Amino acid sequence: MTSTTRPAPKAPSRRQTRASWRRRCAAAFAAGSLGAALLAGCGSSNGESRQEQVARNGASVMPFDLDRTTHRFIPTADGLREEVVSDAPVDAEQVRLIREHLTHEAERFRTGDYADPAAIHGTAMPGLQQLATGARRIDITYTERSDGAALQFRTADPTLVDALHQWGAAQTSDHGDHAEH
Repeated sequence: MTSTTRPAPKAPSRRQTRASWRRRCAAAFAAGSLGAALLAGCGSSNGESRQEQVARNGASVMPFDLDRTTHRFIPTADGLREEVVSDAPVDAEQVRLIREHLTHEAERFRTGDYADPAAIHGTAMPGLQQLATGARRIDITYTERSDGAALQFRTADPTLVDALHQWGAAQTSDHGDHAEH
């Protein structure tokens, strides 16, 4: 019996990896949408409210303290402005953590990677699938504020503007007392 060696498979390119992630994400959205939709307005089986569930999930994704910060999702004519600020602007640690997180999220969002919001809010979150698949048509700008940081989402696509508005409204609702309404 002779053995033949096969050449090692080539590592996937960054584009192939992104395309693969998008396919997996789309499949996860489709497969999980019914279950997530059922959970979206309900607390968990242990009696948590939706806001408690989101805060618990958020603690595993967001490095800053939700009880010491505030989220704002401000609809604009061409998209959305997301601000995360420290409730005490002199709290340098919270400001640093906010900036690190939003810098990282901006990089991921630009590639269509919305896994963090999905982990916090569920895959059936309004607007999420459209933002992931339409990422190339959304311009995302990161800016620092004295009390935290902000992301500005802009697009000329009215469908994506609507998705951004839905996504921001869902986040504001889900974050409860941790967001300005």
